[in-house]
Amino acid sequence: MVRIVGILALVLLVAAGFVVFSVHSPYSGANGEVYLDFPKGTSTRAMADELTKAGVIRYPWQFLAARALRPNALLQAGEYRFDRADSAAGVLSRIARGDVYYHEFTLPEGSNIFDISAIVERTKIIKAADFLKAGTNVALIRDLDPKAITLEGYLFPSTYRITRRTTAEQLVRVMTDQFRREWKTLNAGNANVHDAVTLASLVEKETGVKDERATVASVFANRLRIGMKLDCDPTTIYAAMLEARYRGVIRQSDLASKNEYNTYRHAGLPPGPITNPGLASLKAALSPAETNYLFFVAKPGGGGSHNFSADYAAHERAVAEYRRGQQQAH
Repeated sequence: MVRIVGILALVLLVAAGFVVFSVHSPYSGANGEVYLDFPKGTSTRAMADELTKAGVIRYPWQFLAARALRPNALLQAGEYRFDRADSAAGVLSRIARGDVYYHEFTLPEGSNIFDISAIVERTKIIKAADFLKAGTNVALIRDLDPKAITLEGYLFPSTYRITRRTTAEQLVRVMTDQFRREWKTLNAGNANVHDAVTLASLVEKETGVKDERATVASVFANRLRIGMKLDCDPTTIYAAMLEARYRGVIRQSDLASKNEYNTYRHAGLPPGPITNPGLASLKAALSPAETNYLFFVAKPGGGGSHNFSADYAAHERAVAEYRRGQQQAH
């Protein structure tokens, strides 16, 4: 009897060792990357079956055994990516800690809503058309900007992570929430959010030089104060984009367009932002430099900086200098 008990104990010990070994042995029967989405409420058995079917683990019982060894682990819903050999225990650990796969993308400062929709579509999760539609939900920022036409200006440039479950509506909410957090850091008090963000969007598109932003903002502020048209090329481009007629260069017809965003035809700020400005441009719009400048033009050489002028004669000389530089470059 003692011998039988001993044999049974040995058999059980060997079986337990085999189970532990099998549960911790890496395996990969998948051909390339595998993405599995486990909705909330998915049972351990269902997970085991899906993992086996996809070739992530060899047998369902391995995952169930790994679960039995960690009965208190909370298996979390979400999409998971499996791109290398792993053990059933390792797979269970990933699901228990919620190692959900995110698609990450970055929105550069100065991206407009059309740029963003294209970036988002490249994730193959949200279609550009769906994003553009969600971008009309001005209710998300109505308290800040009652005059908002779309969410342009409030989709804050940053790095975002989405899953295959993320909707366009959820994404624009995340982006506008980020804008709110950034705006709060500016301590803008009673500033007119609509005008500040609109002005910041012009500054963002006119210069990429950090130290120039407040000076560019001062040019626009000075023009606004005396009722002088802003003559801002990026607004003309944006007007053409809204009408789906922009072809990469500004045409005479663009300058003559009656679109309200065309600041060559209409004095004052455009109806709303033309892009989504970063924090530095928002700061510049809220606190423009104190200057008497009314004009600016790019310096020769393509470095991105500008010559600023207080009168038209000085501006004409700066323009001539720029054109000479362009001719010499070609």
